[in-house]
Amino acid sequence: LGHNFAKAFNIQYLDRNNQLQHCWTTSWGLSWRMVGAVIMAHGDEKGLRLPPKLAPYQVVVVPIFRNDDERSAVLSAIEPIKQALVDAGIRVWVDKREDLSPGFKFNDWEMRGVPVRLEVGPKDVANNVVVAARRDVPGKEGKRTLSQDGLAVSVSALLDEVHNGLLAQATAFRDANIHDVSSYDELKQVVEAGGFARGWWADDAENEKRIKTETQATHRCYPLDQPGGEGKCFLTGRTTNQVALFAKAY
Repeated sequence: LGHNFAKAFNIQYLDRNNQLQHCWTTSWGLSWRMVGAVIMAHGDEKGLRLPPKLAPYQVVVVPIFRNDDERSAVLSAIEPIKQALVDAGIRVWVDKREDLSPGFKFNDWEMRGVPVRLEVGPKDVANNVVVAARRDVPGKEGKRTLSQDGLAVSVSALLDEVHNGLLAQATAFRDANIHDVSSYDELKQVVEAGGFARGWWADDAENEKRIKTETQATHRCYPLDQPGGEGKCFLTGRTTNQVALFAKAY
């Protein structure tokens, strides 16, 4: 981007000679790529599954009622619930749309990826409880009944569980698709199947170009958890001390 934005917005820094200079700026399109990575890493067939720390709303409360009396009682009970969550720093939304059924709302918020859904009906009000549903665990297994007393603490803990659950699932998926290779033929097979090939790699720009041309795979990174020691490069047979990951980029 050169100096275009720096001069337009007067973005300057103090250089080593104590002189103000306009910054040289770049644009890597990182924000959109990160959004795409979150969707691809955590989404499922129902839609988004947002990590709690990224979700605009961490909790959605869905009132359930059949008549005006139940409506009044349920909505009145929800107000202190909402306030307790807000006071605890939890981002919460109460879905008061009356032209939609509770079931539609459940599906709608699942598609939007809200980490935790709280269901509040007349029986829940009478029993001083709410029904909580985790977005990362489908069906009945992801539901539990929580007391309204100390609810903010319970929901905060539940959000931590969702965070850990999503991380564990994404990590397991990643690890299941990483395959160790010791030859170029093995790399081709892994890449063709859509996996990630991991192997000893003697860094060579020309050979990397060859791999990209022949397989469409590129060197993605050097994993931080290197095994240590030395091994033979899967392509050249040269001794190296680094393991690299290769895969197709989309």
